[in-house]
Amino acid sequence: MKLKSYKYILPLVMAAVGLSSCDSMFREEPFDKISGDIIWNDEQMLDGYVLPWYRNMDPGFYTYVTTIMQGLGTEYDPWYGDQITVGRRDWYQGDYGNILKSTMQTMTTRARQEWLKYYTQINSINTLLENENKLAPGVKNRVLGEAHFFRAWYYYLMLRKFGGTMIITRSYDPLVDKTKFPRATYEEMVNFICKEAETAAGYLQFSNADADTGRPTKGVCYMLRAKTYFWAAGEHFQNVDPSTPWLGFPSDRSMEMLDLAAAEYDRVIATNQYDLIQISGTTRDAVVEEYRNIFLTKNSRESIWEVQHANDGNFDSANGHKLDRDAAAPSFGGTVASYNPTQNHVDEYRMANGKKINEAGSGYDANNPYEGRDWRFYANILYDGAEWKGHTMSIHYDQIEGKLVPSEDLTPYGTSTTASVTRTGYYMAKFLNERQSIDTDATYASSQNCILWRYAELLLDYAEIDFKKGRTGDALDKVNQIRRRVKMPDLTSLTWDELITERRVELAFEKSTYWDLLRWNVATRRMTGSTNPLYGVRIINMANGTKRIQRSVVNGEDSSTRLFRNIQYFYPLDWDDVRYHGLTQNYPDDWKEM
Repeated sequence: MKLKSYKYILPLVMAAVGLSSCDSMFREEPFDKISGDIIWNDEQMLDGYVLPWYRNMDPGFYTYVTTIMQGLGTEYDPWYGDQITVGRRDWYQGDYGNILKSTMQTMTTRARQEWLKYYTQINSINTLLENENKLAPGVKNRVLGEAHFFRAWYYYLMLRKFGGTMIITRSYDPLVDKTKFPRATYEEMVNFICKEAETAAGYLQFSNADADTGRPTKGVCYMLRAKTYFWAAGEHFQNVDPSTPWLGFPSDRSMEMLDLAAAEYDRVIATNQYDLIQISGTTRDAVVEEYRNIFLTKNSRESIWEVQHANDGNFDSANGHKLDRDAAAPSFGGTVASYNPTQNHVDEYRMANGKKINEAGSGYDANNPYEGRDWRFYANILYDGAEWKGHTMSIHYDQIEGKLVPSEDLTPYGTSTTASVTRTGYYMAKFLNERQSIDTDATYASSQNCILWRYAELLLDYAEIDFKKGRTGDALDKVNQIRRRVKMPDLTSLTWDELITERRVELAFEKSTYWDLLRWNVATRRMTGSTNPLYGVRIINMANGTKRIQRSVVNGEDSSTRLFRNIQYFYPLDWDDVRYHGLTQNYPDDWKEM
């Protein structure tokens, strides 16, 4: 699906059908631009109508972190975990930093923004479904499939962020309709999402024609069902207070949810549409190149669901992004340093012989820490001495006449006073296009898609289910399928920690890594500085020819700069709707009205 094809028709479609603006959940819009009946019968206008469903489903690689004065931007989930951080110090003084510090007002504003966005799309979907008998016959089934899928998708996003919310299945305007909707229970939300996804699957095909690439298929619908059950199996959502059934199950339903998730993963596998992209190379450099290309190949066989970014390299066109520029080191003109892998994450990579770095016989050398590591380390991380774009990365300090002088990739590029470099001693390589040109053109954009779900993640999800259900051998086999792909030796046994480490290495910096911390019920520990400070590395080339490698804290060892509280497992509901519909707020004693 070419996202920019409807640039000019979209405003007319939105005006005609009454899509809401961001300042109100159900704001009235004029119906005097185009007749709704014309839209429902016109295939091109229908594509323009559904376009916002795609645009708002996930920001992909579009990242824009703002200052306090500029308001809220669109952010990248892994920034809040412990695998990656940012180089721009002024971002820590704005909204990003306020969320890291658990500032209530900023988080309440962010929650309202998300709430309005999701219900705006749901209202649009409901409007279309009320007119399904008028839809153009040539695309009717496909559009109905999209509608039911995205209604499930947006409620899935709400389930993860808010718990049970209002399930609204018809167009609704509170200015003329005084209906009050109750909060759904957690179970009702799970059932509704999975029912909608199943309905969508009934309309959709197993694969799309080239012209419809990027649209949901049956397999994507099954994956959404699987992910919903998998999420609902999370420890935090079991045995909740019966008086708040929208925050989880009053009993422990985790094993049941895992069984349901496994059945859906089986359905995805049975479509025969997805598989691991195998790597033919056998040397480290060959494997690194092929592994990186997995994330540069749009809509590959490994990809199940991804955000479609524009191909034309123009940031002002449909859904462009600046990933390569934002991640670039100073030697390539980078001034933002938005993606800094942490030492916490670097320590997760095993040695190439399969042993942990602190295990006897691993061969790990603390004075030469980047030699002999899991080959995915070299694919994902740019470290001091790594090769990138024909350049040897220089991320160290030289001791010269008693002073420490930063090397090239620690020296800000240009004259800007806010130009940034890595704070951790590492730059990101995963997702980046080594052949991408980076210049000062303000309209420049990268074009790689952002993969939301891929087959390797499915295998790791299933391995986790197998492990929790006592099928350790099956879990080990799935993990080793992924390791063999990158020519790493099989693990001979599997513990929970090893399973999690393999997941975090294979899915490094992907969006699921943040949500995993919530799903495993470890977010309060892993996203709080006092219990899990973020580390970087400082490499100093001494005047006597020796090297000193120092581990340094880059984001607080206390809770003043990085804090995740238990209440943050659920965002606050929009206070306007809490009052209007008489809803019970999530943790009302903590999420104060602001």
